[in-house]
Amino acid sequence: TYSTTYQLRKINGTQVKVPVGLEVEGTNILGLVVFAIVFGGALRKLGPEGELLIRFFNSFNDATMVLVSWIMWYAPVGILFLVASKIAKMQDVGKLFTSLGKYILCCLLGHAIHGILVLPLIYFIFTRKNPYRFLWGIMTPLATAFGTSSSSATLPLMMKCVEEKNGVSKHISRFILPIGATVNMDGAALFQCVAAVFIAQLNRRPLNFVNIITILVTATASSVGAAGIPAGGVLTLAIILEAVNLPVNEISLILAVDWLVDRSCTILNVEGDALGAGLLQSYVDRTKTQSTEPELIQVKSEVPLNPLPAATEEGNPLLKQYQGPPGDAATCEKESVM
Repeated sequence: TYSTTYQLRKINGTQVKVPVGLEVEGTNILGLVVFAIVFGGALRKLGPEGELLIRFFNSFNDATMVLVSWIMWYAPVGILFLVASKIAKMQDVGKLFTSLGKYILCCLLGHAIHGILVLPLIYFIFTRKNPYRFLWGIMTPLATAFGTSSSSATLPLMMKCVEEKNGVSKHISRFILPIGATVNMDGAALFQCVAAVFIAQLNRRPLNFVNIITILVTATASSVGAAGIPAGGVLTLAIILEAVNLPVNEISLILAVDWLVDRSCTILNVEGDALGAGLLQSYVDRTKTQSTEPELIQVKSEVPLNPLPAATEEGNPLLKQYQGPPGDAATCEKESVM
């Protein structure tokens, strides 16, 4: 709920109402996100004693994902009625569709800039290799990501392509890619920021600098915990809307066009995972090359000044062998016992 007080002030000789205070009552979502991160670090610090609680939260998360998958089967029908109610309340339906079109264009353009320019540029700066040749080797997983809208479903094919076509070793790809499919959600973070600003503009809610920073931080933190399933980023969008006190029921408009935006989000997510594995492989190759360079080692051989004579025939005291100078044959001298 919002409570605003106004004060009459003269601006250019005209009295206008200026808002001087704003009190907001709501849930401190950003504080909850920070507490969850710190609490998770504390549980990891406990070691074996904290594993029981970690397994509980993991099981709770898995059960929640199963419930969400059940709900997604009924989502099309529910979204149909939610969007219909929104359209019935709108006075200018054409303006709504124009706003949705601008929202879709902004998301797709942002994903294209990040996926075609920013990520390849980062790869080129650190590896000095052609990033588009690397992307050509993973075109099949990218097409699979567009078709399935799931990072987790694309993971096995992505592992195969980066290992066979791009030369990434198995111990790197099977360590980086599963983590990236769970944690690296840069496409979802970008989409969530655009969606939050779109909903704010649709409801004519001004966003100040603090609200923008809150959206950025909350989107980054919530995208880390987003599931790699279709429409997984929409579920965490409610956290961002709550953080800046925007109406959560407007998510129905986002769900209506999420079938297209979520596909570009998934492509960007899996592309970032693959390029991350390629970066690590390039670093490992460069480290191995530096460590296998030949080094000259100075070896100093010392010859004893007075070598001891060695007997040629053991057990015969009448025969002795003396070592002569280098290159001469050994001489034998026979001594008679007087």
